Amino acid sequence: MRRVVLYIAMSLDGFIADEEGCVDWLCTEDGVESTGSWEEFSKTFDTMIMGWNTYHQVRFELSPDEWVYKGYNTYVITHRDAESGEGVTFIHDDPCFLIERLRRVKSEKNIWICGGASVVRQLLDADLIDLFHISIIPVILGNGIRLFPSEGMMRKLHLSSVSHEGGIVELSYERNKNP
Repeated sequence: MRRVVLYIAMSLDGFIADEEGCVDWLCTEDGVESTGSWEEFSKTFDTMIMGWNTYHQVRFELSPDEWVYKGYNTYVITHRDAESGEGVTFIHDDPCFLIERLRRVKSEKNIWICGGASVVRQLLDADLIDLFHISIIPVILGNGIRLFPSEGMMRKLHLSSVSHEGGIVELSYERNKNP
């Protein structure tokens, strides 16, 4: 069965964006943008899911001239009316229903949860994330958009790998199948 992978970066204090939703702090301790394990990871999935804010940031702020995820089936969870195209499908469904549907699609590749704290939280609540690959960026933001809720949830995970480059620590945890 296809695995659902959260592959995301966060600050040392647990934020995926600052208070304004900006991610310009995503760099090594030397201020260099790092690709880390992206090249290898990008070969492992064919489908990605993100929320509207993540889509809007990627499409209109980070890469306004081209859709950087060409070749991947992209689903954007939103309540907005938007026209699908460029391999992007806008979905008004609950992300949990979408995951259940996508897991039934025959594929050797995984499903990437690209972002959106709201999307991540819904999938966490339903215990649908199989692998957590989190890059810890060497910065303390102090405030912003938190990746994980600050209360009400506990998940036991199993550490599967650790690596580091330029001050960024990449942690991979698998969902503990025996809670």
